[in-house]
Amino acid sequence: MSALKEPDFFAPYLGKHRRIHTWPDYLALFTEARDEKRVGEASVSYLGSDSAAVVLKEFSPQASIIIMLRNPIEVMHSLYYVRKISNLEDQPSFEAALDADANGRRVVELPYRERVRFAEQVERYLRIFGREQVHIIIYDDFKRDTAAVYRKVLNFLGVSSDVATDFSVINGSRRARNEFLWKLLKRPPVFLRKIVHPLTSYRLRKSAGSFLQHLNTVYEPRPTLDPKVRAMLRNELAPEVRRLSAVLDRDLTRWCS
Repeated sequence: MSALKEPDFFAPYLGKHRRIHTWPDYLALFTEARDEKRVGEASVSYLGSDSAAVVLKEFSPQASIIIMLRNPIEVMHSLYYVRKISNLEDQPSFEAALDADANGRRVVELPYRERVRFAEQVERYLRIFGREQVHIIIYDDFKRDTAAVYRKVLNFLGVSSDVATDFSVINGSRRARNEFLWKLLKRPPVFLRKIVHPLTSYRLRKSAGSFLQHLNTVYEPRPTLDPKVRAMLRNELAPEVRRLSAVLDRDLTRWCS
């Protein structure tokens, strides 16, 4: 797997926020591959892109696509906090962010409601790659029996499933202790970069930045979603979930019941 987990190369809608922008840089992510049976990366941005599937098919016609789907309400709520800590969300609350989207604000990534149009997104990949090349995981199953779902993925990829793996939680909910410091570490101003860069190596800056970010991070459960907002989203997303259930031939309507 690419050391850079999410290059976002095939998601041009992200613009300058893509981590990788050129073909040489993208291919360089896999230069350490030797005789491995599979090579891959894990950019979740490709699911919501209206062009990624086509370009991926042109790039690698026999590619195997893995899609994990989760209750769209939980996805939206969780995504708000991910964007918040990544400096991609300036609204003070999830509810305010939903309202801002509804009023047509421009965002770096997809608006929350557009991000969870799973039926349309899955249909696109099934149409372009065919069902035999697309493996769908429902997060509920993954959470309930992680090892079993993992083995199915390995079988889908045609690689050895006889492996011992630790399934500890490595990316729990988090927030910044100090938002100003977090933004400073994530996007230091130009004048500060001009002072620091000539005096330090990239490795030292990365190490120091990671250490300071760790000290400035609090891991804790995210705030509970307002029941009224949840009820509104359940009603709003019910048709989408019914459509997804039909696409996957699996009843997922409990997500909006």
